[in-house]
Amino acid sequence: MASSTPAPEFRSAQLEDALAAQDVAAVAFALRHDVVVVPRLVTKRRDDEQVRVFGRENTDKRILLLFSSADAYAAMVPNEKTRLVMLYDAAKLRDFIEAHLDVIEQVFFDIAGPHTMAADPADLLRALRPVVGD
Repeated sequence: MASSTPAPEFRSAQLEDALAAQDVAAVAFALRHDVVVVPRLVTKRRDDEQVRVFGRENTDKRILLLFSSADAYAAMVPNEKTRLVMLYDAAKLRDFIEAHLDVIEQVFFDIAGPHTMAADPADLLRALRPVVGD
């Protein structure tokens, strides 16, 4: 018998709209109240849910890439045969950034476009905190 639980949709229309408008406040609101698509590191273990971060040569700093949809991630890595993603809510994203703040140099949203935005990790942490009246 088939499960009636629908598969998660790896997309945030709210974040897509905020990025399209290039509206920083709307991006922060979307991240606090919806989900964000996070690249997952491809490993041999199916249950391994490590965040895939990206780095530049000759530095220990990393760049965190976040996406409004799995399609936006696929546009960044079109030649990769295996592309895995996860959905993070605000709490999970906040926990990840807090744990890795010393190595995350920058955060980019939908880096392959067409509506790329960037954020400083510390600023993003502040934006992820709940706001009274949200």
